[in-house]
Amino acid sequence: MNKSLLQLIVAISETRSFTSAGEKMNMTQPAVSRAVTALERELGVTLLIRDRRLGVALTPVGERIVRIFREILQGYDKVDQEIASEKGMETGSVRIGAFPVAASYFVPKIISHIKQQYPKLEFSILEGTIADIQEWLDNRVIDVGFVIPSDKTTHSHPLYREGIYAVMRDDHPLSEKSIISPEDLREEPMLICKAGYEPPVLQWFDSAGEEPNIKYILYNYRTALQMIAAGEGLAVMSELSLLDLPSGLILKRISPAAYRDIHIVSGPVEDCTIAVKTFIETAQELFSIQAEYEPLIKL
Repeated sequence: MNKSLLQLIVAISETRSFTSAGEKMNMTQPAVSRAVTALERELGVTLLIRDRRLGVALTPVGERIVRIFREILQGYDKVDQEIASEKGMETGSVRIGAFPVAASYFVPKIISHIKQQYPKLEFSILEGTIADIQEWLDNRVIDVGFVIPSDKTTHSHPLYREGIYAVMRDDHPLSEKSIISPEDLREEPMLICKAGYEPPVLQWFDSAGEEPNIKYILYNYRTALQMIAAGEGLAVMSELSLLDLPSGLILKRISPAAYRDIHIVSGPVEDCTIAVKTFIETAQELFSIQAEYEPLIKL
């Protein structure tokens, strides 16, 4: 096995296609097939299942081995970056996972700031749910991610605190109130964004002994805002989701006040490349969590 072969197997696992992986590695499809067959013969196990209709899939042992291959390739990257750093030529790559709000608010600013000093660094971005990001980290698909922390979150760094607000149409009866409590929403049809974004909202209801009357469960904050605009309910949502509010909607402070923390998470620091450490340090420099919460939205 060599670096190119490891890269080929990882590319096949990501593209689910011999042809696409071959194009990425500048290899013909027959050459890819021969390389995979030779590797499976050498290892004595089947890594990939070929299906003309469904494409290529990893076997269970293939999934475990590809994860190890990613770790080995990360080791190659660390060596390359250490050598480049010693020569004063910072290079490398950072694979970023982020949920949509984090991707749009944090990532462009961080990359732009880093590029000013290290123009040779390369970045790739995957958007997904909180669960997706954790899975990508566990399987070494990404190097660093943005998450809403839970009790299971490890190797994370507090990054940002955002407020939570009630969202409704400007013609809703509750629009006359300046502050909204959980009791005010007891009978209201509610929209909840799931996939790891909802714990702070549910905790807010639970703090008053209330349970939201959930009408819709969604996974995209933009869809939630459009549903509210269509008169399909109300929501309690986080600040960064509300910076570009559709017309006809208004925000209300809530009582008790509630917040949502965003962390940046990676593997163990000692396993991170120089480029990944630079990304984390820059993120903390630009968005380190405030000693006192200062809202972006002024009501």
